[in-house]
Amino acid sequence: MAWPLVNLTVTFFFLIFLLFQSCLSISLPLLLPPPHPRARPAMVLPLFPSPKNTSTTFPDSSHRLLRSDSNSSHPYARMRLYDNLLSRGYYSTRLWIGTPPQRFALIVDTGSTVTYVPCAMCEKCGTHQDPKFQPELSGTYQPVKCNLDCNCDKDRDQCIYERQYAEMSVTSGILAEDVISFGNLSELSPQRIVFGCETEETGELYRQHADGIIGLGRGDLSIVDQLVEKGVISDSFSLCYGGMDVGGGAMVLGGISAPSDMIFSYSDPVRSPYYNIDLKEMHVARKKLDLDPSVFDRKFGTVLDSGTTFAYFPEAVFEAFKDTIMKELNSLKQISGAVPSYNDTCFSGISSDVSQLSKTFPTIELVFENQQKLLLTPENYLFRHSKVQGAYCLGIFQNGMDPTTLLGRIIVRNTLVTYDRKDSKIGFWKTNCSELWERLHVTSAPSPSPSPFPSPSPSPSPSSSSGKENSTFEMPPISAPEESPIYALIGTVNHGEIEIGEISLDLALNVNHSYLKPRLVMLLEFMAKELGVNGSQVHLLNFTSEGNISFIKWSIVPSGSATYISNTTAINIISRLAEHRVMLPDDFGNYQLVQWEVKPPSKQTWWQRQYLVVLLGIMMFIIAGLIASGIWLWSRRRQAQIPYQPVDGAAREHELQPLQS
Repeated sequence: MAWPLVNLTVTFFFLIFLLFQSCLSISLPLLLPPPHPRARPAMVLPLFPSPKNTSTTFPDSSHRLLRSDSNSSHPYARMRLYDNLLSRGYYSTRLWIGTPPQRFALIVDTGSTVTYVPCAMCEKCGTHQDPKFQPELSGTYQPVKCNLDCNCDKDRDQCIYERQYAEMSVTSGILAEDVISFGNLSELSPQRIVFGCETEETGELYRQHADGIIGLGRGDLSIVDQLVEKGVISDSFSLCYGGMDVGGGAMVLGGISAPSDMIFSYSDPVRSPYYNIDLKEMHVARKKLDLDPSVFDRKFGTVLDSGTTFAYFPEAVFEAFKDTIMKELNSLKQISGAVPSYNDTCFSGISSDVSQLSKTFPTIELVFENQQKLLLTPENYLFRHSKVQGAYCLGIFQNGMDPTTLLGRIIVRNTLVTYDRKDSKIGFWKTNCSELWERLHVTSAPSPSPSPFPSPSPSPSPSSSSGKENSTFEMPPISAPEESPIYALIGTVNHGEIEIGEISLDLALNVNHSYLKPRLVMLLEFMAKELGVNGSQVHLLNFTSEGNISFIKWSIVPSGSATYISNTTAINIISRLAEHRVMLPDDFGNYQLVQWEVKPPSKQTWWQRQYLVVLLGIMMFIIAGLIASGIWLWSRRRQAQIPYQPVDGAAREHELQPLQS
């Protein structure tokens, strides 16, 4: 009797397991597919295929998000900025050096002229974001030979450089020339540029995460001066740093059409070796500080430096500023900074929402010689306390005994700053730098100049039956029409909406296969968060690579018990990826949406619709059977415990015991 019970128990638990598995299939985990047989480590190329999909319309390639200066036919190099002030203390961009290109993350610095990266022969260099530059792997590398225009090494064989920065860190190395590429958003073709091949670094340069520095200052070694000298860009560049909680931003080498409401300050190119502005007054909460205008013109004057994190005022300016702003903030609770030795001025008990800061903190106005005013909102002079939520600290300090007024990156967050060197002026335009291209919405740029590098062929599309495509693997600068692109959804209409059961997405990233593979789950979880979907909705379908490019095919399915994905959600997901409005962490490089597809919900059979009910019914039947079997076995066991005697059987005689008297 025990054997049928065992059988029923095993069957019961097997059905429970099946039910558990079927429930899990509703939200599959992010599983890695087996590696592609052709996957191999490779250096990163700044090239991507263009998006294509038969069910969507993309803008014509002659339309661009940005155009060159209307007075010039020169192209420009449009580049992304990364990082932020709080986590890194700087903004960086990407350059590719050599043939084939090797990628580097470089701090954007308008106060420096030399552009340098650590080289393979550098034994006194720190560990940075990317591998060191390997000259022997570049077919176009050439050291600069000793000449009258440079400092030479002790053997008088090669030109060398050495730079010391304000925090006393030092970089030194040899000067070399190679082909430099500006990324897949650039209209400017790769150019031969002289750069620093670093052989030694000290101090903060040794410890920083970024690989090196891109020098945008005035000087023969400046990358801007070299490009202007070649006649490939106009004598101008622009920077736009993201806001307090956003980071990143944009950078353009070359001239762009200035917005009509951009304000300008004269910038005297012979006043100092740095980019200075003609500052005359400062207002806090609309109150003019009682200062002699000449205080802003001492030593180097008022310098705008993208290589400096905060703002540093001369003693008189700082004291007047701090006295005025402390009176405005006397109702706030003052606390110590995250690092007590820095003696920061911080305030707590404030909203964590940056958009609400202007209700608590006053605005600051910088007044130029021409009486134009640059308005600074709280995010232009505050930074978040790194240890206390809802606390902020002043990002303006005294510049020691130095009478120079130094305006760092914090002053121009969410501000497009154009360094118009041709006309000796610097322009400022308040904007949201994370949406700069959409806000400029300028079209009719010249076509991108051709690249001297051949374009590799794309990876076969996972859904391609032939395994090959005839398109070339080439990506022009990201385009944008005067109106928003239309993403046409095709499918069965139900109650005015297309029924969408799955969004299939093919993404290309310029990160090599071996680096990306262990970080795939992290990437897709980040994508899910950025796109506002649950991680259980994201399914990895395929992961391949071709040379330097990794391809990810993944899908998004309805959440929970939902049957469809709403049309609004689908268009939002597709448009954000197609228009590069999802900002990936630095480690994942740039991306391109190669193609996408919306699929209808799969037609469910009667079993797929009712399987849970059927399984629950079977389970209840089995449970009832097990209970009945248990009761039956229990009753039989009770009966077996009572001895059975026939009615007419002989009874056993028992000996009588005498009674105790």
